[in-house]
Amino acid sequence: MNIFYKKNALRDALKPFKEKHLKIGLVPTMGALHDGHISLVKQALNACDVVVVSIFVNPTQFDNPDDLQKYPRTLPADTAMLSNSVTAEKVIVFAPSVEEVYGENPTSQSFDFGPIAKVMEGKYRDGHFDGVGTVLTKLFAAVNPHKAYFGEKDYQQLLIVKKLIEITHLPIEIIGCPIDREESGLARSSRNQRLTRPQKEQAAFIYQVLKELKNKFSSNSIENLRKFATQAFEKHPYLELEYLEIADAQTLAPATAKEPNKKYRAFIAVYAEPVRLIDNIALN
Repeated sequence: MNIFYKKNALRDALKPFKEKHLKIGLVPTMGALHDGHISLVKQALNACDVVVVSIFVNPTQFDNPDDLQKYPRTLPADTAMLSNSVTAEKVIVFAPSVEEVYGENPTSQSFDFGPIAKVMEGKYRDGHFDGVGTVLTKLFAAVNPHKAYFGEKDYQQLLIVKKLIEITHLPIEIIGCPIDREESGLARSSRNQRLTRPQKEQAAFIYQVLKELKNKFSSNSIENLRKFATQAFEKHPYLELEYLEIADAQTLAPATAKEPNKKYRAFIAVYAEPVRLIDNIALN
């Protein structure tokens, strides 16, 4: 499997594909790859002739320096996992340094993503989406993909990326892919590597609550649904709820009452001791 650390070397490797007008896919990751990432790569390979998997822990999207420092960095294991899971000659790994992406001063651009950036993750993680937008514009410039693939676990981010394409007028199709879950229902995440086995077992409760919200959705008010989920976490001895939101699936505006012909999702952020986990589910 080819691994490139420099943008110029990556562009040279992609040049033959571009000259033949072949389809190039991009799966942006921060490494610590798991089966959820592999599912994105496989979906990209179904539609593209070559797929670039970027592995880069982006400093500008962390509002907590301790979280950035502790984020798992496992490049050898990541490349081994890719080699064992997909056709190696159709996948290119791009693993740049911070300096290669940002130069000497890693800072974010400011973007006007509108209301979707001001709720949930935007509210609780200051500057997060500006950091996401900044690194993606740099990755898009390095790769020039036809399609880019993102998991729905970060559903708000998926809408932000679609808005970024609208703002920048880049000719890239953004593909959202279903959440990949462990057997317990816990959404696969690189952060799961930081959970102890008991913490992981407890964290499966997140999906249990989301499933119950989905089951209750048709017969309960928005207020009652919020109350049920909030109380469920108040009673849980090990998990601390940061936010629970039921929102319009398109605008992410918090719902107050159900409206006909609208789609709703439930969004949750939870701390399993020091590890922050997010998840969401379509309610209707």
